[in-house]
Amino acid sequence: MDSVTSQLPVTVRMFHQLFPATRLGVRRARLLADGQLAHWGLAQDTAERARQIIAELAANAVQHGRLPGRDFRLALGYAAPVPGARSTALPGELRIEVTDARGERHPDFPSSTPTPDAESGRGLLLVATFADRWGVEAYPPSGKTVWAEVDVQPALDDH
Repeated sequence: MDSVTSQLPVTVRMFHQLFPATRLGVRRARLLADGQLAHWGLAQDTAERARQIIAELAANAVQHGRLPGRDFRLALGYAAPVPGARSTALPGELRIEVTDARGERHPDFPSSTPTPDAESGRGLLLVATFADRWGVEAYPPSGKTVWAEVDVQPALDDH
């Protein structure tokens, strides 16, 4: 007996780019991602959440995942319901991935809130706040990918 799997019609948009593991690389990643999010026409609140996540994950890749001569990778994927399809009322999803060369150094979620005068320790708290889901995956042969997903609510019709 054949089973038929019903798939909802979606448009998948992708962006990925390598950046030098430097502060300038983080800045370039943020600027290019910002342009891509605007090109995809994401709502302002969704784009702002994504910007914060991208900034934190890229900065962490440079600060904690850097190896000399190795770049970090930013990838964005946006699965959006096809306009006019019955799935348009369902949310889409924006996936953010930052891959670095240090697979042995997994991020640790802080066990407590950093003190007000602490100079670090807030990045993953921000990612967890702005993302609907996030995690870490191995990136063979020696790297890791920290990913975050943001649910994208459908645009409301003005009619």
